[in-house]
Amino acid sequence: MAKKVATIVTDLVEDVELSSPKEALEKAGHTVTLIGFEANQTIKGKKGTEFKVEKSIADVSPEDFDALLIPGGFSPDQLRADQRFVDFVSYFLKNNQPLFAICHGPQLFIQTGLTKGRTMTAYDTVRPDIGYAGANVKDESVVVDQALITSRNPDDLPDFNQAIVEALA
Repeated sequence: MAKKVATIVTDLVEDVELSSPKEALEKAGHTVTLIGFEANQTIKGKKGTEFKVEKSIADVSPEDFDALLIPGGFSPDQLRADQRFVDFVSYFLKNNQPLFAICHGPQLFIQTGLTKGRTMTAYDTVRPDIGYAGANVKDESVVVDQALITSRNPDDLPDFNQAIVEALA
């Protein structure tokens, strides 16, 4: 059954960490919606890829989606400064809904205050931060903790994509 996957993103996202999981999810029959600060805004990845934001965070509710994808790059650090994105992520953590984050994506979890006791991974420099926030940190290509799936960097994309597609199967 096709699932609706929210993807929260803004400028300077790690291009392939958005394009690769999005492609894998769509190939598996799921709908991926890019959500940002403004609807119909064009954002640019770190490597220059342009992406079209479809919905504004002001116009969506987490209950409208079956899963959440958070790609890395500098996007998560910008998003976590806006409480609306933090609240959106909190919903998925609190309700144990499918939540997929790679690289710097778990930075958003720190803002929620809901990382204590969760097992996850992230980019090298983010792992200490999530550890200080109470997470059990692993240095593995994919870490699955119930509905939470995390990965470290673009090299982990094959494992990450496989895990997130399987989680929604």
